[in-house]
Parts: sequence; structure tokens; C-alpha cells
Amino acid sequence: MGCGVQPTLAPNKISKPGVGGSGEISPEKEPKTPVRKTVTLVATGDILMHNTQIASGQQADGTFRFDTFFAPVKSLIQYGDYASTNFEAAMAGRDSGYTGYPKFNSPDEMAATLKEAGYDLVITANNHILDRGYPGAIKTMRVLRNAGLDIVGTYQSQEEKDTYLIKDLGGVRVGYLAYSYGTNGIPVPKEHPYFFNFLNRETILKDVSNLRPKVDVLVLVLHWGVEYSLQPTADQKELARIFLEAGVDVILGSHPHVIQPMEVMRINNKDKFVIYSMGNFIGDQRGVERNSGVILNLSFQKDVNAGETILKNVSYTPTYSHSYRDNGRLRFRVVDVKAAIRQVQEGRDPYLKPSDLTVLKQVLAQTQRQLGTPFNNEEE
Repeated sequence: MGCGVQPTLAPNKISKPGVGGSGEISPEKEPKTPVRKTVTLVATGDILMHNTQIASGQQADGTFRFDTFFAPVKSLIQYGDYASTNFEAAMAGRDSGYTGYPKFNSPDEMAATLKEAGYDLVITANNHILDRGYPGAIKTMRVLRNAGLDIVGTYQSQEEKDTYLIKDLGGVRVGYLAYSYGTNGIPVPKEHPYFFNFLNRETILKDVSNLRPKVDVLVLVLHWGVEYSLQPTADQKELARIFLEAGVDVILGSHPHVIQPMEVMRINNKDKFVIYSMGNFIGDQRGVERNSGVILNLSFQKDVNAGETILKNVSYTPTYSHSYRDNGRLRFRVVDVKAAIRQVQEGRDPYLKPSDLTVLKQVLAQTQRQLGTPFNNEEE
């Protein structure tokens, strides 16, 4: 498959005087049949771990279970070939004390929860990775890796930092880079300058230049922007265009804790994508915007013969971080907003009441207003 078949011809049967030295014409090769491979990337925004969320998972024996968090949307997270999220907490261990805002430290059980939900990659380049200092950050990275998760944005050595994260997903090579504006003023140890990817334009451009020839799709994750602002800044828009023009295919934004617009740009005769902020996926903040999130699907198609990969589809599922009471105990979960609305109307969800319809419809309208219509490239 993928190679044309050379016709078998008797010698000297096709000839034309004056063509070539002998007057013979070699039969043309048939065009190669296109061989296309498709990959779908899934991404969600910020996963927060407030005190109330930690308490919701504590069991009688002192262990923790957070399996309710993602149960309603597990199939959506697992829909694609590779799923990523931004986890904004340390996992530095019980001895370090479990706390929520402002310095987060979550039970180690959250790592298994993320893996079981369907995540493959956890972004660690954010302003909370050092909430328990450098030793806590290193432990967090090890806990995530021991759960079978990839991480990007923080590193234990210069050699590890120089080894880019590249995943071969069914013949489509996808590379991830991740950077954050800062660490909430907690310094990176001078003896470990390689540890953290700070958002620096020249550093990113250098990494993009190094990684671009090695991959078919290049994803750049940026922890940036203004918290709780519904729009990106002019500087963010300028940086996004610079990075996309440099060879990035996708920019995934986090940190504002609210959803900001997404956009498909035509750059260098190729469709490129940016979402400035994916919002909160789960947390215990207040307000419609701060509990609104999204499950993003990005599909790419690679023409193996031509060596070209294009963005085929962008779609999204609006989500809501829902807190509720179960036998008097506060619980948390992420729900698919459209599905939740139907379930309320049909009386099929014991934890959603008719009075919740107003909030769910507000979340849906706000998310659709921010993100607009999905993208579908029908070009063959």
C-alpha cells in the first residue's frame, strides 16, 4: 500500500522519434495512493485541589479516593489517542501536610486518579509546582511518573530537559513543550537551573526550532495571562502569532481559571490553533466562569507519502465543575454540560436538581460565546 505498480511492457514497444537518445519513452509511474493516518489529541484545563476537595476523598482508614471527580466524563477524556491536563498542586507526601490554596499539596492518590481517568500527560510547568519547594516538586514528578503518566515542563537534570517529549501515536509524531510565567516567587534552586521552563520568548523559539524537524505536530502549552480575565492580552496575541509562525501547530493556554477564546489561524499556508485559556476543569472556586471548563479535541491527518500533516478538526465539550452533597458529604465531579442538562430535564441525575438548569445553561452559553463554532477542514 502506498506504492504505485510499474506496468510491465515489452521493450521498444513505446517509441516516439526525437524523444531521448533512443527515441524511447519510459512509461510513467502511477501516482501513489495516499496513505493517511489520523491522530486525535485531547486536552483539558486546570485541575485544582482545594481543602474541600481533599476532604471529600478521605476514607475511614486515612487513605484517599477521588474517583468521583472524572467519572461522568471519563469516556470523553479517553476518546482520543493522547490526553493532557494541567495539574496545579504538589504531591509532596502526607508528612508535608495536605493543603489547598494558596500553597497546594495533594495526596499522592490523585496521580492514580488522573491515570485512571484517561490522562497520559500532566503539565507541571505552572506556578504551583514549587508549593512544597524543590524537594516536593521532585517527589511530585516521581509520583506522577510512577502512576504511568508523562510530564513536561519540569526536569530532574539537564539531560532530561534536552530530551524533548515526543510521542509516536500510530505513526504520527507529536511533540510537547510547556512553559510558565513563574513560580509565585518561589525561587528555583541555583544548583538546578534546568528544573523549570520559564516563559521566555527566545528560549521557546530555540526549543521550537530544535523540535520542529523531529515531529509532525508540535504542541506548545503556556501557563500565562491574567487571572479571571475573559480575554487574552495584546502581548499574548502577539506571542501566539510569533510562536505559530515559528513552527508551532497548537497553543494550549492555562492559568486564568476562566475560558478565553480559541482561534484557527492560517499561517504559512497551514491551519494553526490557539486557545488562550481552557479554564478550570475541576476546583472549588465560586462563579459560573470559574467553574466552566472544556474538553478539547484536536484531530490531525498525516499524508504519509507527502510527509505533510494538517489540522482536520477542532471540537469541544463544555464542562462544569459541580459540587454536590452525597449522604450529607460534600463531593466534586466534572459533568458534560449538554448531557447534564438533558439528565436534569429527564430526572436521571440524583445529584442535579431542576434549579441547577439555570447555572448549566449559563455555563453552556458562556462557553459557546467564548469559543465559537468548531473547526472542520474538509480539504482532501
